[in-house]
Amino acid sequence: MMDCAGPAESCGGACAYGLLLRGLSLVPIWHYVLAACLGFAVFLYRFLECHLLEDLVSRLRSSPPQFTFNSSSDVYAAVVSKCRILHGKYLATPWLASPHLQTVFLNFFGRPPSFSYRRQIFRTSDGGTIALDWVLSSDVSGGAFHRESSISKDDTTPIVVVVPGLTSDSCSAYLKHLAFNTAKSGWNVVVSNHRGLGGVSVTSDCFYNAGWTEDVRSVIDYLHNEYPKATLFVVGTSIGANILVKYLGEDGENVPIAGAVAICSPWDLLIGDRFISRGLRQKLYDRALTIGLQGYAQLHQPHYSRLADWEGIRKSRSIRDFDNYATCLVGKFETADTYYRRCSSANYVGTVAVPLLCISALDDPVCTREAIPWDECRANKNIVLVTPRHGGHLAFFEGIAATSLWWVRAANEFLHVLHSSPCMHVKKSQTSALHSALESSIDQGPYVNVADGMVAAMGNEHTKDAVVEEEIQKSPRAKTEETSLDVKKNARIAGTDGGSKISQNPAGIQNVKPMDVNSSVLRSINQIARVTRRSIWLLAYIAIVTSWPIVGSALGIVFKGKLKNMLPAVLRRR
Repeated sequence: MMDCAGPAESCGGACAYGLLLRGLSLVPIWHYVLAACLGFAVFLYRFLECHLLEDLVSRLRSSPPQFTFNSSSDVYAAVVSKCRILHGKYLATPWLASPHLQTVFLNFFGRPPSFSYRRQIFRTSDGGTIALDWVLSSDVSGGAFHRESSISKDDTTPIVVVVPGLTSDSCSAYLKHLAFNTAKSGWNVVVSNHRGLGGVSVTSDCFYNAGWTEDVRSVIDYLHNEYPKATLFVVGTSIGANILVKYLGEDGENVPIAGAVAICSPWDLLIGDRFISRGLRQKLYDRALTIGLQGYAQLHQPHYSRLADWEGIRKSRSIRDFDNYATCLVGKFETADTYYRRCSSANYVGTVAVPLLCISALDDPVCTREAIPWDECRANKNIVLVTPRHGGHLAFFEGIAATSLWWVRAANEFLHVLHSSPCMHVKKSQTSALHSALESSIDQGPYVNVADGMVAAMGNEHTKDAVVEEEIQKSPRAKTEETSLDVKKNARIAGTDGGSKISQNPAGIQNVKPMDVNSSVLRSINQIARVTRRSIWLLAYIAIVTSWPIVGSALGIVFKGKLKNMLPAVLRRR
């Protein structure tokens, strides 16, 4: 019985498998194809973190973004609470219902509006060059682009300064969305491109990084001095948001801006570095951003070859590799972790003294929610943190056609409500920081992208739609005689340039009075004197405390004998 059972069972099992295979072969092949496609779609839906089904359900119920703010915040009570867009539902474009699809679509397509910038070249104190790209409200009025006006020094139209993200410039799709829509709402916009971007060459040994705030500070101080009656606002995006928040925290009350918006900030660069190298999806972004950084380095190879490890840059496979071989060497950071810790804006959130709106998507595939400083934002009365569930990185596409960005409308609404509220920040300290002497030139001629990705002017010839203006600006700390001579000299040079035009109003060229210069110098001297006096007293205190053990011992030895003789006499008197 035992011998027959074994073969019978094996025969029965083989027959069962044979019957199964025979039955499967009867199923039409297109059923298998359909099942494979369905399985792949489920996998892709999960891999891309799609939320289309969730959005369909959310249409039936309210799901506004989450707000984090101090319970006694006037910024929220008087400004954010009146912003309908922020308190409304954000529903992503149905066919872009994924943070990855949104982010990729933004970078490869983006559907930006069509317009041109007015270029202004800004010189820094260390010899660096920054391209400032302007869009005036008059340029886009009526839906068309015009070049018939310029900004006067007495213009009161608010100016929005935009700080781009990593390797982004004014031609990036999301920045063109922001610049065009802000200008169309009646304000002037200027995109402050990072050094070496926007089609300009690197003219010094200083490069920008995630914590480089000097350029933003210099540009904002220049705009404040050049257009003193215009209210200044700043919008930072991605790495630009990190730079903006760090700058606000560093300078505290002493910033000449009325309010700011930070979009998709990385907050903590060390956490962001760990996050972006964690999984397959994040590694794809890491690699893509590294390629962008290598392209930036390629444009300025002579500088990087001299200041950094060019072979290491060329072989970099991650942002961390690039920072090790380039950023740390150029910026004099000991290690990449040191760079990340020192430049993280999360360390400066507590000292931000201006109204600041922060928007960060919880599904941002580049800047993780793990780095958001929730408690620090809640503790600061000037900050309101808005965290929509979806949106990707700098995307937030909305509408069936994906022609607009939600965060652009939300940021503009916040700034306009803030502008009409009593919560705008006013710079309390009138002492100017000692920054660079400024040289600027506005090139309103059209410029185009050339083969290497640079942007070049198409010529200086005077045309109907292009006007070249030269404005020479000297630092208010300079001597009056030097200012007058430099202005005359530069005016003569500019006058020889074909197609150039100089303002007929002398105040437009030189607005520095001798009394203003003297008072500014005296204020600076007084401030230095006060700091010096405090330093002297502090050094004296430290000297006394540190030397007291030695001095005390010496005094004890000197007066020891005298004290012994004095004590018996005193006791006898008692």
